[in-house]
Amino acid sequence: MVKPKTLCAIGLVFFVTSYVFFSLISLNTQKYIDLAHWFNLIGAVLLFSFNNVFPKNKITTVASVITTLGIIAHIGLCTIDFIMWSFGNDAIGSEKLREQISNTPLILYPFIIVGPSLLFIGLAAHALNFIKTNPISTLMVVIGGPFVGLSYFIWNNGFLMLISCMVFTSGLALLLFREEVKRWQY
Repeated sequence: MVKPKTLCAIGLVFFVTSYVFFSLISLNTQKYIDLAHWFNLIGAVLLFSFNNVFPKNKITTVASVITTLGIIAHIGLCTIDFIMWSFGNDAIGSEKLREQISNTPLILYPFIIVGPSLLFIGLAAHALNFIKTNPISTLMVVIGGPFVGLSYFIWNNGFLMLISCMVFTSGLALLLFREEVKRWQY
């Protein structure tokens, strides 16, 4: 059986890899398989293991619920994006689907606008457990997460989105392996 810590690390690698695809490769050029969203989907699901690796307390309980809701939203978002990708060069069909989703608040908000952010918020809440003992790693998570969204939705900057995701996931990795990092320092 794979340990939760290992699943977390694998999830972080998949998650960052998806953001490499999102930032550097046009999703329309992925003819045979939508690698970006597959990596994102698998990464997000594996990040569920963060709910099991940090100390159990009130913060972790709330963070686990928020993280789980964010993972569910990521699954929904990736499903929608797989369908969008399946339209290929059919701009009219994909635009009709975009319009339908935009006019359906019960899909738009939980799976596109608000829901996926909950994964970042939940993981940042987990990180808050370590603000006193590992402040730099915690701040990397707490600051990196919102910048992923801002760089995509507000600034439309793929490179900044990738850097933000790398800061976010690096902070999580440092918190995940905090005991090993301490041993390396001494």
